[in-house]
Parts: sequence; structure tokens; C-alpha cells
Amino acid sequence: MATFADIGVAAGLNILFAVAFLVAFAILRLQPINDRVYFPKWYLLGLRSCPMEQGSFVTKFVNLDWRSYIRFLNWVPDALRMPEPELIDHAGLDSAVYLRIYLLGLKIFVPVALLSWTILVPVNWTNNTLANAGASEKLQYSNIDKLSISNVPYGSPRFWTHIVMAYAFTFWTCFSLRNEYAKVAEMRLHFLASQRRRPDQFTVLVRNVPPDQDESVSEAVEHFFLVNQPDHYQTHQVVINANKLAKLVKEKKSKKNWLDYYQLKFDRKQIRPMTKTGFLGLWGKKVDAIDHQIAEIDRLSNEIAEERKRVKTDPKSIMPAAFVSFKTRWGAAVCAQTQQSRNPTLWLTDWASEPRDVYWDNLAIPYVSLTIRKLIVNVAFFFLTFFFVIPVTFVQSLANIEGIERRAPFLKSVIET
Repeated sequence: MATFADIGVAAGLNILFAVAFLVAFAILRLQPINDRVYFPKWYLLGLRSCPMEQGSFVTKFVNLDWRSYIRFLNWVPDALRMPEPELIDHAGLDSAVYLRIYLLGLKIFVPVALLSWTILVPVNWTNNTLANAGASEKLQYSNIDKLSISNVPYGSPRFWTHIVMAYAFTFWTCFSLRNEYAKVAEMRLHFLASQRRRPDQFTVLVRNVPPDQDESVSEAVEHFFLVNQPDHYQTHQVVINANKLAKLVKEKKSKKNWLDYYQLKFDRKQIRPMTKTGFLGLWGKKVDAIDHQIAEIDRLSNEIAEERKRVKTDPKSIMPAAFVSFKTRWGAAVCAQTQQSRNPTLWLTDWASEPRDVYWDNLAIPYVSLTIRKLIVNVAFFFLTFFFVIPVTFVQSLANIEGIERRAPFLKSVIET
């Protein structure tokens, strides 16, 4: 039987883990390297600049201001005091709804707890059913069991108290959830209606376009939607496998950054910087760094021009997918949420994400390969959830004093003192 000590141990472990996660969050949130992770909205609005672009090498990755670690929870009361419309503008709709979830928990559980302690606890505690059973049948029980329904004798009219309170708790919970869902739905509709028009609201991603010997992918997409949605279809853009081109552009950007660095270094010291042509400049032939970077940029520019011509003319670079834009949101919504073909594996449609949320490299993955990857992820998730029972069971075994003494005998002397 559980005791107050067992509950105290379980609560202590949960509080310890909660504090540990809170401290980890506070430390990670204040590091410059994670700034874009915790403040993405401010970067999108242009209200925040990356702290890694200034300061010394160490301060670009680690926050050395000890005062910020003391004030790491100041944002909590500020967020609670902030008006809801201002909070939505500041941190987004998800943040406002997330805070309402906590407030909903208080609205539900505080009245339930008060009613339980003022009505159910006296009804259960004032019986002696467990005491009589313990004396006659040697039943083991604790003071916590006296607070439960097990201390009410069979056939007692006090059971009506539990039935009435069960209905009251259920009604209050459903009533609170209904009001909260209605409020959140109203907030979401108001948020969507107040947003400015964006291209992704009128665009649908169409995947697994069936091949046609007489038409290209672009012609097939245009013909399909002109026939099926002539009043709403506007235009489309076929997806091209330009992953190699993207890598070349990224590499050229990196070379330009190095060129700027070496030129600034030369302007400051008036000495031509030198570098090695090997990996990370650690080995290889020693050459002039500025001339080497200029030559590399010229080489990459030529390769980018050739690759750009290739992806425009090579049929193998055209993927069976396209972004289709519509004249109205209604047309886009209908297309995104309905099946377009008798074959459920063809003409797959879904809402197009905002361009900065699209991982463009994955658009080149074939549909079959993508399905297999999803299956592997689901199987891995199942086994991860299944085997997660093992550490949970171990932690639960430590949730009482006897379990700790059995699992960690060296703590017996500490527990018994």
C-alpha cells in the first residue's frame, strides 16, 4: 500500500527532473548558438540580429554574462501579465494557446481538488471499514487508503456522494473544455482573418504526377487542373532536382566569405595572407589566399552556370511534383483536402508550406522511397516507445522506500535514519 512517504519520494523525483530540465532549458536558451532556435519569430520580423556575428570567438558560442543566468525566469511573469492580443503579436498564436492550456488545467483541477477535500475526504475518512478489516483479516493499509473509496463499507448510502461528485466533476470538465475549445477556435479564425495574404495560402503541393509519353510533367499538371478546376486554377511551378546546384551555390557563398576575410586581413596587416590547398588549409601546396579564393569562385561560377543549364534541359532533373497556385483560398483548400484520382497513390495533394519551412532537398525523394522511409520511422518509433517501458518501470520501482532499499542497498542507512 502506498504511504505518504512513497508519494513524497515520487513527487521529489518528479520535481528533481522538472528542475533539471528547467535549468537545462535556461542554459541552452541563453547561448548565442541557439538564439535562432528560441527566437525565430524575431528573426523573421527583423527585430533581432544574430549574436554570433559580433564579439570574441568564445562569446559567439557561450554566454559569459552571469547576470543573464540570474534573470532567466523573468520572462514568465512578463508573459502572464501581457495582454493576449499583444502576446499573439509578440510570440505567435501557439504561445497564447499554450498558456491557456495551463490556465485550463487550473480551472479544472482547482475546483475539483477543493470539492474533493471538502466533501469526499470527510465522507471517506470518517468510516472505519479498513480498520475493522485490518483487525479481523490482517489487511494492510495506510492513511492514504483511508482517504479513498475503499474505506466506505459495502451498501453504504455514502456511495451516492461519490456518484454525484463523479457526475459533477465530469460536467465541470466537459463544460470547461467546451468553452476553452470555442475560445481557441475563435482566436484561430480571428488570427487567420487578420493575417495578410501570403502565396502559401493559395498554393498546393502536388506529388507523384503520373508519367505521360505525350506530355511533359509541366504540361500534364497544367492539363489536369485546367480540366478538373478550370475556375480556380491559376499557375504552377514544377519541382526541379537542383540539389547539386544548391550545393555549388552554398560552396560559392562560403568561398566569398573567406575572400572577404582574407581581404580584410590584408587591409589590416598589409601582408598577403597565405593558405594551403588541402582540407581546411591544413596541408597541401601553399598559395596566396586571396588569389586562390578568387580562382575558386570563378571555377564555381562556371560550374553553377553549366549546372543551371543542365537542370533546365535534362528530363531526369524534372521531378513528378509541382506547386500549383489557385485564384482563391477556397480552391486551394478543396484541392489540398480531396482525392484527385481514383488511384490514391497518384496526384497526391497537400498544403504547400511557407517557402522558408520547406526542406527543398527532400522534394527530390521519390514517392516510393519516401513511403519506405516513413514506414521505417514508424517502426522505429514503435520500438522506441515499447522499450521505453523498461526505464520507466525501473524509475517507478524507485518510487517507494522499499524499492529504493532493494535497488540501492548502500542508501539503506541514510533512509532508515
